[in-house]
Amino acid sequence: MDELLLLTAGQSPRLQSVLHYALDRLPWRSALPGESLRGRKLVFAAALDRFGPGEDFCRLLRTLRASEDGLDGASAALLIDGAGEGGTKAAARALVLAANGAGCAFPGKPLVEGTGSLHNLDVLSRNMGLSQAETYRETARALLRRLSGFSPPKPERPRVLMLHASDHATSNTLALGGALRGRLEPDIAFEELSLRNGAVFDCRGCSYTVCSHYAKSQSCFYGGSIVDEVYPALMRAGALLLLLPNYNDSVSANIMAFINRLTSLQLFHDLGEKYLFAVVVSGYSGGDLVAQQALGALCLNKGFLLPPRFCLMETANDPGAALAAPGVAQRLDAFANRIREVLL
Repeated sequence: MDELLLLTAGQSPRLQSVLHYALDRLPWRSALPGESLRGRKLVFAAALDRFGPGEDFCRLLRTLRASEDGLDGASAALLIDGAGEGGTKAAARALVLAANGAGCAFPGKPLVEGTGSLHNLDVLSRNMGLSQAETYRETARALLRRLSGFSPPKPERPRVLMLHASDHATSNTLALGGALRGRLEPDIAFEELSLRNGAVFDCRGCSYTVCSHYAKSQSCFYGGSIVDEVYPALMRAGALLLLLPNYNDSVSANIMAFINRLTSLQLFHDLGEKYLFAVVVSGYSGGDLVAQQALGALCLNKGFLLPPRFCLMETANDPGAALAAPGVAQRLDAFANRIREVLL
């Protein structure tokens, strides 16, 4: 078990109680002011009041965003405790993106959160046969134990699934994806799938019993290309590279349908050995919102590994503008090298 370094933002009696329980019998200490965090196992613990993050949290975000490589080699988990019913997930996404940009990796499902009522833990507490408060403590303890023993895996056969729902003729996002692929093959095998090929149905919200029934045969109620092509390709891959144009500060409908329908696959397959990478292109602004949406859905929720600096964000509108942007070749080289370092 590796030593954990604790970094706190804000305080609440409930968070202190959860931390005391979760850290018991683990090697840990509070991070010292100005101490190097490179290569360390970090626990971010934040308490939000009923208005959301306080000054300590905002100061931590600014420090992380200002650090280009201050968390190189580090990995982390998060405990976010809220006094109200909202804000915990938004705070977690912002913190993960900031720390990831400074070089920090995150194992799959690195977040335990408690809203003011703890109703966010209702389903889990029923499944575990515990009270909400007990569930909070036990899931926090399990997360920190997992972090203490975490080591980023190396895939036996490096293979990337490049997934998109764009048009080759006009898409800046696809142009960047193709440029990345050209930089990484043949060292890393690529498989490209388009969700524009045929209808992609969104999740219908099946009950757990119905979803499990289909999941046992690696299927889903709707079937189609998600089941026939995407599921098998994802199981063959060691990493998922999502190409994400910014649609109204969100991923496109077909990409969202893919994310939602991963629930069936996730029920009987651990996605925690698969890395998540993304290319985000915005015509105006908001690339960070799409990046947060991707990491929130696929790392915090579905369990993909988040490698350091997982996302390449560009601003481009007219077709061809992304590849013509000043310095884009250097940014593509750097991003390709990061993928190579993670997978090779």
